[in-house]
Amino acid sequence: MTTANTPKTTKTSEPGTPPAAAGARDAAARGPRALAWQRRRASAARFWAEYRRHRAGVVGLAALVLFALVALTAPWTVGSDVASVTDAPGRPLQGPSGQFPLGTDQFGRDLLGLVIWGSRVSLLVGLLAAVLSVAIGAVIGITAGHFRGWYATVIMRVTDWFLVMPTLVLAIALATVLSRSLGTVILAIGVTTWPTTARLVRAQTLAVESRPYIERAKALGGGHWHIMSRHVLPNVMPLILAQTTLIISSAILSEATLAFLGLGDPTIVSWGGLLQDAREAGAVSSGDWWYLVPPGIAIAVVALAFTLCGRAVEAVLNPRLGVAR
Repeated sequence: MTTANTPKTTKTSEPGTPPAAAGARDAAARGPRALAWQRRRASAARFWAEYRRHRAGVVGLAALVLFALVALTAPWTVGSDVASVTDAPGRPLQGPSGQFPLGTDQFGRDLLGLVIWGSRVSLLVGLLAAVLSVAIGAVIGITAGHFRGWYATVIMRVTDWFLVMPTLVLAIALATVLSRSLGTVILAIGVTTWPTTARLVRAQTLAVESRPYIERAKALGGGHWHIMSRHVLPNVMPLILAQTTLIISSAILSEATLAFLGLGDPTIVSWGGLLQDAREAGAVSSGDWWYLVPPGIAIAVVALAFTLCGRAVEAVLNPRLGVAR
């Protein structure tokens, strides 16, 4: 006796169901973690779709990707020996030529290779100093907005003191007192540029904690850490991300300024250090423009690119700003 093969039934989505809704339902069936990742992917897709509508932000992002690729591939394209003074391939202060497209410096080193190698230090200092600055500002802003009382009063008066003090002067003082190293430059920039972030994050924290669901969470027994980490931080994170992209540009400029003033690490090649070397070599008075222009243009382009990206991120996360596209 033969038995007919019974076809297996598969669970399909109902006709006319949107793909996003079907995906969310499938993720919910698999568990809350899958549903959370589904929502994050959908949110990232919406963010990128809105970001692409800002032409200036796309141009800035393309420039940053190009500089990042140049910095990451520098060990293979120019090599670490490009900064060697003893093995310099050319004569001092040679003009641009086929062998040296951007000329040579006062030691005969290839300036194109030095600019490419210097991008690693300048971008690294800008990123790390901005992360340190935003981290300090975010912690101070969230805690000052959450605890209120005498703590908020004291900490915000300290913030006001940092705001009225010239940032560059404080950074120079720290860089002068501490040892001349890359870590000192990052620390000097990070601990002097956080007050603006703290002010913005505190204002956003006060707005978030005035919402009804915060009172509900407190009534259900949520502690300080739970309120700040689970409710306040996710709501202020878009502001923190936008502030980070804007601070990176000013951090790169500050690093170049400190290096130009001779307060950076003299053993490390950076764009600001190249400008300092050009000043010491008398490139301005002797008319050796190729020594000054390339690192200066690199600093300006990267700072502008980060600013364009930061404004685009701000416009996407807060459309009420009305930033031009």
